[in-house]
Amino acid sequence: MIIDLLTEGQRHQLLENIKLQHYRKNELVYKDGDLPRDMLCVISGKLKIFKEGVSGRSQLIRVLKPVTFTGHRAYFAGEIYNTSAVALEPTILVRIPLTLLSAIIQKNAALGWFFIKELSVRLGSANERTVNLTQKHVRGRLAEALLFLRDAYGLEEDGCTLSIYLSREDMANMSNMTTSNAIRTLSTFAQEKVIAIDGRKIKLIDTESLERISRFG
Repeated sequence: MIIDLLTEGQRHQLLENIKLQHYRKNELVYKDGDLPRDMLCVISGKLKIFKEGVSGRSQLIRVLKPVTFTGHRAYFAGEIYNTSAVALEPTILVRIPLTLLSAIIQKNAALGWFFIKELSVRLGSANERTVNLTQKHVRGRLAEALLFLRDAYGLEEDGCTLSIYLSREDMANMSNMTTSNAIRTLSTFAQEKVIAIDGRKIKLIDTESLERISRFG
């Protein structure tokens, strides 16, 4: 945790300047083109990061769960936001002023290395995902997306149901396919008894088959 890397004085300074904000489901947190002012930390709920693409079609970039950060990359790069963020469900965020964070980093090497590692891991993951989305077939891409959601957000108490409920459009965007293809492929997986579907709830029945499909299509 960031707080553990700070001196007592820095911790006190940070706690004096942070703000807690509540967001309703589907409420916009920031939009493409905004100037980054705060780093956002998800305390509860989930935050969807997306990019508007060609013909108004949005591309799901990632979904943030507690306790993860966003909003700082653009500031460190000297850019405006090139994505938008919306609350996927009722969500509580902590806002940390980026000017303050930057000032602390200049005096705290451990905190600086924390962000170097965090951004480097994210870049590596993005590179791997780009290759997979462009080279895998439809079935492989959707199977990979389901496995990613399992690893990133976990399962419910039954040990099978994904703990995140995405719309079919978001599933399609995440897998770089049309919504109709995502619906059709999910239905095929259900017919093959690889998964079970109940509205937005998806239960992973045969993860070995999913992993095989992810690798070989």
